[in-house]
Amino acid sequence: MAKRNSRTRRSIRRKAQVRAGREQASLPALSSLSELPSYHDLSPSEEQRAAFERYRLEVEEREGDASQLALGCVVRLDRGFPAVLTDSSVFRAEFAARLTKGDFSRVAVGDWVSVRSPHGHDMGLIECILPRTSDIARWKGGSRGERQTLAANVDTVLVVQALEEWRIMSGRIVRSAVVARDCGAQVAVVLTKADLATPELVGDSVRYIRDVMGAQCPVVAVASVDDAPDLGTHEDAAIGAGGSWGVESVRALVPPRQVAIMLGPSGVGKSTLLNALLGRVALETGSVRESDGVGRHTTVARRMVAIPQAGIIVDEPGLRTLQLVGHERGLAMVFPDMADAAASCKFRDCTHTHEPGCEVLARFGSPDCARRLEAYLSLASEMRSSRTILDPDIVL
Repeated sequence: MAKRNSRTRRSIRRKAQVRAGREQASLPALSSLSELPSYHDLSPSEEQRAAFERYRLEVEEREGDASQLALGCVVRLDRGFPAVLTDSSVFRAEFAARLTKGDFSRVAVGDWVSVRSPHGHDMGLIECILPRTSDIARWKGGSRGERQTLAANVDTVLVVQALEEWRIMSGRIVRSAVVARDCGAQVAVVLTKADLATPELVGDSVRYIRDVMGAQCPVVAVASVDDAPDLGTHEDAAIGAGGSWGVESVRALVPPRQVAIMLGPSGVGKSTLLNALLGRVALETGSVRESDGVGRHTTVARRMVAIPQAGIIVDEPGLRTLQLVGHERGLAMVFPDMADAAASCKFRDCTHTHEPGCEVLARFGSPDCARRLEAYLSLASEMRSSRTILDPDIVL
C-alpha cells in the first residue's frame, strides 16, 4: 500500500512538472515585450538595498562566492511564472526550494528579490523576497490571513471607473480607496469614458467623489478616445468641480521612478487608457456586454508598463469583487474624522444611525456631510457584519 501511494505521488509530481513545462513554453518571449521598464526606471528603497546586501553577505559567508546573486524586480507574472529585471538583463525565474513552502513563493509584480543567475542557464532562481514598502492585497475568503497580493511596492493606486450616462460605481471607488490606504499607498481616481456622459454628470461625479474622499484625493476625467470632438464643455465641468481633465493629467499622477497600479473591474477602459499613455496600441483591448456593461478580461498577465515621461503603471486584470474584510484601518485612514468621532460614541457597538450619545451623528449629521456620512456608514456596516475577524483596536 505504501509503495503504491509513493508511486502515485511520483506520478502526480511528474504530471505537474510536465504541465508546468508546457505552460512555461507557451509564455511570451520577453524580448518581444517593448513596454517593459528598464532597470533605471525603478527605485528600490534603502531598506531593500540593505536587505539584499545582508543576504548577499550571508551567501558569501556560507558558499564563499555570491557573484551569481543580483538585486532584481519582478516586472511580470504570466500564470504565476515571474519575469525578473536586473541591471544587466531580464529573464524568467523559478523559486528556490525553501520558497515553495507556505506563503513564501507568492511573489508579486513589483517585488524586489535576491535572484541567482547561474552561468550557462537562461532562467534565474529567486532565493529571497525583500521587505515590501506597500502590499496591495485583497481578501480571498476563509480566514483573515488568506489574502492575495495584487502588486508590491506601489506608491499610488489609480482607482479606475467608467463614467457613463446611467451610473457611476461610487461605492466601488470608495472601497478601493480603503484597500489602497490600508495597504500603504496613496489614492487617485480616474473616471474613464467621460465622452459617453453629459457634462452635468461629469461635474456631479467629480464633485461627489471630492465630497466623499476629500479635496486631497485627485480626480481626473478622460475620454474613451483621443480625438473625441466637442468635449470642451466636459473638460470645463470636470475642472469646475475641482478635478482635472485628460491623459496628461493622468500621466502627472505617476512621476518618474514612481509605481502606480490601476484597480477597476473589466471593461472600464484600463488598457485603452494605458495605450493612450504609451502613445501607441501596445495592449489588447476588448468590449463590454451591452446588456449590463460588464467587461470581458483582456489583461491576463500582471505586468509593469513603463510610461513615457512618467513612471510605471502595473496593468492588473479586472477585479469582479473587492471585499473589505480586514481593512478597518484603511477605513479609518480614508475617514479619519469619522473614525475619531466613532471612538467617542457612548456605546462601543454604536451603528451611528439612531443611538443616543452618537458622536458621529452629532458631528456629521448635517446635510453638508450627507454623502460622506452615507459612504462611511455603508462600509462600516459591511465590516461590522464580519465582527468575528475585525481588528479589536479599531472602533467602527
